[in-house]
Amino acid sequence: MGEILAASLVNGLLTGGIYALVALGLTLIYGVLHIVNFAHGSLLMMAMFGTWLLAAQLGIDPYLALPLMTAVMFAVGWSLYRFVIGRISRGDDRAILLATLGVAVVLDNLALVLFTGNTRQIETPWTFAVLEVGPLLISVPKLISFGVALILAALLWSFMARTDMGRAIRAVAREPEGARLMGIRPDRIFALAYGIGTALLGAAACLLLPIFYVSPGVGSVFVLVAFTIVVLGGMGSFPGALVGGLLIGMTESVGGLVLGESLGPISISLVFIATLLLRPTGLFRGAR
Repeated sequence: MGEILAASLVNGLLTGGIYALVALGLTLIYGVLHIVNFAHGSLLMMAMFGTWLLAAQLGIDPYLALPLMTAVMFAVGWSLYRFVIGRISRGDDRAILLATLGVAVVLDNLALVLFTGNTRQIETPWTFAVLEVGPLLISVPKLISFGVALILAALLWSFMARTDMGRAIRAVAREPEGARLMGIRPDRIFALAYGIGTALLGAAACLLLPIFYVSPGVGSVFVLVAFTIVVLGGMGSFPGALVGGLLIGMTESVGGLVLGESLGPISISLVFIATLLLRPTGLFRGAR
């Protein structure tokens, strides 16, 4: 029983790294724009379909497609805010919220038209590869995805903490009017932050596809997890999103072990409710 529990925890930890990457994008967008991005799951779904097309039609390995998909999704996110969400909302937070909801509806229905409701998967040479560590069998794709996710999280933190553009993003997040007086244009920073948050989804899609399926409804699976992680870690907290992702990954895995695979996701909802009741500010509120 101890070995089974240890394997479940390790499996959940590895999955939690990808969850954290998805949540980091949502955290960045919330931290700068101060709105919940309802289009987050739908954009992830489109990125996963893009990755699937590159693999199925052109034979490009998802891991090799990561730089391309990250760049493409950055352009999609930046353009989406610059020419659609920003213009519709005109700076009104409630209008931005509704605009992202509208984008989600459009993307979900567009995916149904283009790809139908069928589930799709791909296989790579190492899809079923495992690494034997003592009594544990660790999935190689999950281990690769975990490592890449942590590297990307570290690069994002370094960008935000050590570059002039990162400091400008943090300045706009804390005091938009003060940043404007210093010569920073908040509208451009909003588009940049939305682009970076969406770019992380492009990377997450490449890390997810070797171990997960894609369908027009897959975004809703991950957006609930991402919202839970953001609330658990503290709204707008980067360390909270990373730690929260790892905790949720392990919670889901152990929940599946105890409750069964079909009921395992209930544990995520229980954590979400418990966080709202016991610590609504999250674990790392205020940490950036």
